[in-house]
Amino acid sequence: MHTNQTLKFVKQKHAEWSNCSHAHMTVMESLDCLDQLVDQSDPDVDFPNSFHAYQTAEGIRKVHPDKGWFQLVGLIHDIGKIMALWGQPQWSVVGDTYPVGCKFQNSIVFRDTSFNDNTDDKDPRYNTQNGIYKPNCGLENVLMSWGHDEYMYRVMTFNNCSIPEEGLYMIRYHSFYPWHTHKEYMHLCNEKDLKMLPWVQEFNQFDLYTKSTDLPDVEKIKPYYQSLIDKYCPGKLFW
Repeated sequence: MHTNQTLKFVKQKHAEWSNCSHAHMTVMESLDCLDQLVDQSDPDVDFPNSFHAYQTAEGIRKVHPDKGWFQLVGLIHDIGKIMALWGQPQWSVVGDTYPVGCKFQNSIVFRDTSFNDNTDDKDPRYNTQNGIYKPNCGLENVLMSWGHDEYMYRVMTFNNCSIPEEGLYMIRYHSFYPWHTHKEYMHLCNEKDLKMLPWVQEFNQFDLYTKSTDLPDVEKIKPYYQSLIDKYCPGKLFW
């Protein structure tokens, strides 16, 4: 990932995936596909990603019983990993995300050793603090390393799903650990990003700390989550 995710590569992936022309199916159908996927980048789980989806959602439901949209985000936040079932290598689907087109900051995992062969790291256009961006330009104007976060965000916006802005931020930036955990890249953030940061941090607690080998009874809780899907992203979506 750290070798191949260059600005050019990310732009190429946006061109390939942002038109959502790869499939036409419901959210529940896409979630069921994750039964086939184990995330190779996650040291905490060795079971299908679909269980992690329900564990996250159920954790949020216990603490935020009045926020159906938040629970739904917990359920769907990793569905973008479906790209790995459609021929994409996992290094371009999973893992912590970070901006491209500017200096790779020190809090990126394995920063000292794994970017040696990334051509952008040696390119003076891209290896300065701001790189191609203006200070405080806003994360929406920053290109992130390509992965399931950005893809799922694109699917939600392409299909005009009614998840609130806070939820869309959670989907888009939940793997952006250098930002929401290590407080780097603040020089690229605008006021909106700083306002949304606590929501992403709140989501991160459930994403990380609901993982367990005590797997939920999916068939029992599935009707409840189908009702949330029907409310916020109904019918068949374009993927």
